[in-house]
Amino acid sequence: MDGEVKPAGAVDRETAATADDKLELRVWLRLLSCANRIEQDVRQELRAAFGMTLPRFDLLSQLERAPAGLTMGELSRRLMVTRGNVTGLIDRLVEEGLVRRTPMPSDRRAAIVKLTPAGAAAFREMLPNHEAVIAAKLGAMKRSDLRQLQSLLGRLKDRLQDRAAGG
Repeated sequence: MDGEVKPAGAVDRETAATADDKLELRVWLRLLSCANRIEQDVRQELRAAFGMTLPRFDLLSQLERAPAGLTMGELSRRLMVTRGNVTGLIDRLVEEGLVRRTPMPSDRRAAIVKLTPAGAAAFREMLPNHEAVIAAKLGAMKRSDLRQLQSLLGRLKDRLQDRAAGG
């Protein structure tokens, strides 16, 4: 595709696309391919260095950004997973002492989930490794190209959000 030579055996969705496929499809497949490759390295690093899964790291990351805590529903929306998935993650993190679940005073059926001091410390310890993996993957690109890519993806994101809102 686009005159690129792919290494033998490197078959992913993008590689399987042909020049006859629509440009929109090829761009989508390229975005997906890049995201999957970076995510694979992030997953491997988190597991090897900390015994942590990416979903658990992502949950800790969301809580780190919300010191007052988040409800299960808010976590579910932010992580784009079901409440059942969030419940399982939180149960394990509570057992490990990384998060705590506190009933909401206004609604005892709902709970606020917050990082514990141990959870905040664990997240701060993992964050530099996480950032380093991403920097290593994207670091080969020129800064100006990264800025342009960020801008283009920002425009795409805005258009997608506008369409989702009915605009």
